[in-house]
Amino acid sequence: MKNLYNALQLKQLYTLRLLGYNYSSLAPYKEEEISLQLPQNMQELKKQVNNCHLCELSKYRKNAVFGEGSLEAKIMFVGEAPGETEDSLGRPFVGKSGELLNTMIENVLGLKREDIYITNIVKCRPPKNAEPTPEEANTCLPFLKKQIEIIKPKIIVTLGSVALKYLTTNELQISKVRGSIIKQDDFTIIPTFHPSYLLRNPSAKKEAFEDLKSIKKLYNEITS
Repeated sequence: MKNLYNALQLKQLYTLRLLGYNYSSLAPYKEEEISLQLPQNMQELKKQVNNCHLCELSKYRKNAVFGEGSLEAKIMFVGEAPGETEDSLGRPFVGKSGELLNTMIENVLGLKREDIYITNIVKCRPPKNAEPTPEEANTCLPFLKKQIEIIKPKIIVTLGSVALKYLTTNELQISKVRGSIIKQDDFTIIPTFHPSYLLRNPSAKKEAFEDLKSIKKLYNEITS
């Protein structure tokens, strides 16, 4: 693009010279360099997410749902995608699933919601709450990885199979690995069921309770 631009400029200058015009040297065209690095500041990162139009999901959202919680959190909860209520309010896990998650955090972990950090694999609601496509998830994943890099949590709790899939390198089945300790880079992943799954399958709450006890045990170990 810039080579063609420069060639056209030179051709025009040579033509003017033949017509008797004098001209001074012209600095070559230089395209503005665009940084591909994501910001290290969480507020600046949030602005990028709010203005993101890299995938189709941005066309349907009311609000991008960046995430919220303590920037010094030792535990990060990662879900799949915002739902209708989250899309309306711009906050993660504030619908019925959020109410259940709050109960799990407070009653089993003994923590407050503001003590942890909560976000999703994708930051915009898929139409009809569909599972994010690989293109949508992988487009949004750098934002999540930067959130992890900034917060530096010791434990990441993946809520549901989608979060587990995109934060681990293997095709793991959540029914088989839930509650397991998975070492990943500088943090530990512990998968459990998504609250929306628990609302549809109340019998699985007992298993989720056991997962949370494992999370609490590991949390006590790293904070003692």
